[in-house]
Amino acid sequence: MAKSVALLLGVHAHQPVGNFESVLDDAHVRCYGPFLRVLHQYPDFRFAIHISGWLLEYMLKHYPEDMALLKEMVEREQAELFGAGFTEPVLASIPARDRVGQINKLSSYLKQHLGQSPQGAWLTERVWESTVVPALSKSGVRYVTVDDYHFMCTGKASEVLGGYYTTEEDGCTVDLFPISEALRYRLPFSPAAEVVSYLESLADDSKQTAAIYFDDIEKFGIWPETYEWVYERGWLRDFIEGVLASDIIKPMRYSDYHAMARTRGVVYLPTASYIEMNEWTLPVPAAHHYADLVAQEKYNNRYEMNKPYVRGGIWRNFFMRYPESNWMHKRMLQLSMRYHGLPDNKKTEQMLTALYDCQANDAYWHGLFGGLYLPHLRRALYNAMLKLEAVLDKVTERPARVSLDLDLDGHDEVFLQNGVLQAVVRLDGSASLCEFDSYKLHHNFADTLTRQAEHYHRKVNAQPDHGHDGAGGIANPHERMVSKHEITQLDMAVDTQRKNMFCDAWVSEAGHVKPLTYRKPGASKSALELKASLACAARSAEVQKKISLDKNQLVVEYSFTKLVEASGFFKVEINLAMPSCDGPAGRFRIGNDIPGGFGQAMRYLGLKQLSLEDEVLGGSVVLRSSVPFELNSHPHFSVSQSEAGFEKIMQAVTLILQWPADALADGVKLSLDVA
Repeated sequence: MAKSVALLLGVHAHQPVGNFESVLDDAHVRCYGPFLRVLHQYPDFRFAIHISGWLLEYMLKHYPEDMALLKEMVEREQAELFGAGFTEPVLASIPARDRVGQINKLSSYLKQHLGQSPQGAWLTERVWESTVVPALSKSGVRYVTVDDYHFMCTGKASEVLGGYYTTEEDGCTVDLFPISEALRYRLPFSPAAEVVSYLESLADDSKQTAAIYFDDIEKFGIWPETYEWVYERGWLRDFIEGVLASDIIKPMRYSDYHAMARTRGVVYLPTASYIEMNEWTLPVPAAHHYADLVAQEKYNNRYEMNKPYVRGGIWRNFFMRYPESNWMHKRMLQLSMRYHGLPDNKKTEQMLTALYDCQANDAYWHGLFGGLYLPHLRRALYNAMLKLEAVLDKVTERPARVSLDLDLDGHDEVFLQNGVLQAVVRLDGSASLCEFDSYKLHHNFADTLTRQAEHYHRKVNAQPDHGHDGAGGIANPHERMVSKHEITQLDMAVDTQRKNMFCDAWVSEAGHVKPLTYRKPGASKSALELKASLACAARSAEVQKKISLDKNQLVVEYSFTKLVEASGFFKVEINLAMPSCDGPAGRFRIGNDIPGGFGQAMRYLGLKQLSLEDEVLGGSVVLRSSVPFELNSHPHFSVSQSEAGFEKIMQAVTLILQWPADALADGVKLSLDVA
């Protein structure tokens, strides 16, 4: 019997909910469109494709000609459509009923617009937890793809992973295809002829042996150097023609292979994602230890044998690492519970769309990809949450003040809301605001990011550009580290406290800063009152902080007692998330003057009013004080990594207000008006 190997090639296309249209258009021009047009010319080259629902809606609207090609390829049984959650959630991180709803929504959409109900599903970031099996099964999904690494962690050797296995949970079953890491790192980076030869080397006498590939389509045109390599230099055509010319390689759809082959047995996978995620999800210094251990194993030529046992963290660690991610996640869970608690006749499609939008995975994590560091992606989640919350509040009235430990950190948060604004105050001693929402603008002004140590910071000034040229292929971004911006050690500074709003401190005349620690409040109605001792000359000096909402105005009042002979300064730090960041659409206004944009450092003395205008937001914030203050303003940047390299991203504009002790006798009343 002649040797053969089935090539199961799948690609995954996704853009985050809330991404810029210019990014989507560029992705289509350099990747999605060319890929589909090339594949359409080779009817015998069968493949699978997953397109996330939000992106698919955009492509059907803006690129109907290319979508017509895809539909034709589906009809002629060349292309197989894969499903998933509609907005690309990590299924394990959302409630079970939303898993089923998200999958069913995309499956119905695919059937309606492209004429096929999917049997297979793409697993977002290949995050596997056995708890997702019932939802997959109940949604009609017969098989999913995960990494071969998941299987190796059970003790299976790579040699036995040329087919699919079956798993079960709570009486439900689903089949699992192991994606080849060796293929992930070869396609499309190695020369086409080398990849074809490698595929042929996998063949054996069994007709059921498969080479399994499923990975980001963005590798085929969007990643650095890939557009020229894949299309202009002809890699994709060379690869397809090489496969079709082979008597050994048989390109197949997953559905055809699944119908032909039998399961290789039962398997129970550990909670896992792809190998790179193991490092990304670990905090420093654990990530350093993990990376050093991997490097040591590679140096000693033991890594391939030991990698299943050299394991890092799991995807959910991002909720532990980043309080901002955890907060968004717990807010999403809270809103899902409220939505599903409504009678069916009170639920609307508008509510469900907003709920699914705020479950999109991208802004919840960070690695080489992942968008937690990107303000516009977090903003899209909050936009959806606040739209949903506003509608829910109209259906089921919510108290003006609620206290609970939403983020499970051991400290309560107080939610103050009046239907126009919402302020969430942390009772961790800081009495700072971790959320400040405008329901009219669907915007959280406290949506920023606290800088923390990242594993990749130690690489910033220590690596060359590992680009390739010529016949040797091109660089894989996992190995290619460059800088988009000049990065200094100062840029990588770590914040000592959360970058919230109204973070208060006393500054001594010598310049020593001591954050205030507020005691838990007593019972009151809608306002919140707290007290703290002041570190100044009078030992018994105190400050009382009162936070309240008045229509479209947040009011924070400070009253001071026993400040006789006090010296030093009272300081309030306000970190404001303004959508224009350091772009040209945002500006400060003082009276009739525009002193600059949010990306510029400013210092003013004797101010009582400051406006922040933002065309992207479509609104403005006006800061007023009853007592003149000294203002120091600067942009708050973080350093992140992406497939294009290291980059600085503005997260917020930091306003530092300061008053000398002798100006505090009558207290200070601050207000933020949102218009």
